[in-house]
Amino acid sequence: DYVVVKMIPDNRLPPRHLHAVLTGKTFAVIKWESPYDSPDQDMLYAVAVKDLVRKTDKIYKVKTRNSTVEYTIRKLEPGGKYHVIVQLGNMSKESSMKINTVPLSAPDALKIITENDHILLFWKSLALKESNFNESRGYEILMFDSLVNSTAYLGNTTENFFKVSNLKIGHNYSFAVRARCLYGGQMCGEPATLLYDELGAGEDSSASKMGRSTDVAAVVVPILFLLLVALGAGFVVLYTRHRRLQSSFTAFANSHYSSRLGSAIFSSGDDLGEEDDEAPMITGFSDDVPMVIA
Repeated sequence: DYVVVKMIPDNRLPPRHLHAVLTGKTFAVIKWESPYDSPDQDMLYAVAVKDLVRKTDKIYKVKTRNSTVEYTIRKLEPGGKYHVIVQLGNMSKESSMKINTVPLSAPDALKIITENDHILLFWKSLALKESNFNESRGYEILMFDSLVNSTAYLGNTTENFFKVSNLKIGHNYSFAVRARCLYGGQMCGEPATLLYDELGAGEDSSASKMGRSTDVAAVVVPILFLLLVALGAGFVVLYTRHRRLQSSFTAFANSHYSSRLGSAIFSSGDDLGEEDDEAPMITGFSDDVPMVIA
């Protein structure tokens, strides 16, 4: 035996299982369930969004008969903090949650150029990849000194570069550039960070090593190539001269040695110049004739 019992709906109950499904820079998707299963009529929900930074409120109305409700809250600000309250339109018990939107991304291509008595920070405009960023908002620059373990606020600018002076010798600094914070240091962008040291000349350790190795390679490789070419040319010249000397010696030896007689053959003196008339005549000799040294 069994019996079917239908409970009387209680509209004073709060929505169930309120949570965020997706959070972006300017929107948030929230989801909840009705106070009771299988509503038999449309239910009117009030979604109150409180901006904890600006101290403002907005109320949206959602009317649906679905047991599971998904709603997208739009026109939020990047890096904002919000308190969301969902309840039935008859001001029943409420369900609430907090949402933090995604902050603006960090500027790209942060670089340092070292001058004589100062350095220059350069970066790409954040408006190139963030449609929600206006250049009039500007950027703020922070500096961390690892030697004294302190962070200093250097200032803000609407340009894509910043001049930093009065750096102390022997100190290592880390610079951070981000979209300027709003409303008392809140709603800031993600920072782009770069390490600066005197040896690295304004680049981080990995970038400086890569840069120095690239520069060294750019100088050493052509020099090594020229040295190899010079050595190759020298070997060719030496080999050519060696072949010429060998050929000349072979020709000389062939013309002054008789394999039939087994002795050297020298000129009889007929082809000598007139100035050599008084020079002694040298004739051929063999191993049988003793040689006398005067």
